Amino acid sequence: MLKYRIITTIFLVPVVIGMLFWLPLIAFKLIMLTICMLSALEWGQLSGIPDSKRILLSIACGLLITIMTFIIPIYWPLLMVFIENYILWLALVWWLIALLLILSYPRTAVFWQKSNLLRLIFGLLTIIPFFWGMISLRYSNHNDNSVFGSWISLYLMFLVWSADSSAYIFGRALGRHKLAPKISPGKTWEGLISGLLISTIIAWLFNYYVSLNVAPFKLIICSIVAVFFSIVGDLTESMFKREAGIKDSGCIIPGHGGMLDRIDSLTAAVPVFACLMLQVFHVI
Repeated sequence: MLKYRIITTIFLVPVVIGMLFWLPLIAFKLIMLTICMLSALEWGQLSGIPDSKRILLSIACGLLITIMTFIIPIYWPLLMVFIENYILWLALVWWLIALLLILSYPRTAVFWQKSNLLRLIFGLLTIIPFFWGMISLRYSNHNDNSVFGSWISLYLMFLVWSADSSAYIFGRALGRHKLAPKISPGKTWEGLISGLLISTIIAWLFNYYVSLNVAPFKLIICSIVAVFFSIVGDLTESMFKREAGIKDSGCIIPGHGGMLDRIDSLTAAVPVFACLMLQVFHVI
């Protein structure tokens, strides 16, 4: 399994870099649309939807994103401004709610585990803001610096992946205190703290050598919060998988499981980071 994970990662890293730096706007949006539709297809399994109807969920999610991305901006530009301003705030609210669900699990699971509709809403609140967070980051300051958005997006992905890897390594080596034993027994507080410390160092080094032109203090604050919520995203998917009685959300990526298994941390980190950078600190 580890061999497949390493091979897949080696293949995916240059693909991600190519997507961020060389794809035109329309192509990048279509790639993100495809990722979100695959994620919606897998979320159907977490929501208890029969196999025959999951494709309908994927299509519906794709249509919703298409309408928001390609139709509303043309015919209702003022509505688009409203959506762009508030969808990231909505994501921040959702991930705070998800944090409360994690902290109170399994006591509060009885309120949502039997409701397919509620779990579908949770899925839309996870997938659609992730799409808009990626688009917002990738094309921030695009008119002034065409590659700034690419660098800030790559930075966040590298930050989350590094924090996740260091949390795993240090958690295995030093972990003694379980973080959320009823959801993910392998995660520890030592791993969480190590991931946050590593992310702080990476934020400082990346900003120093790449020169993102973002105040270091603001970047570090946004980065630490984003990494923390990346763990919330990971635990949230694990919580829903546990309730659904499945190990992986899918098998589309060798060694990694499904699409959601690969982006679960990013679904939370991306919109939260974008919200803080764009709406709170106004630095990009």
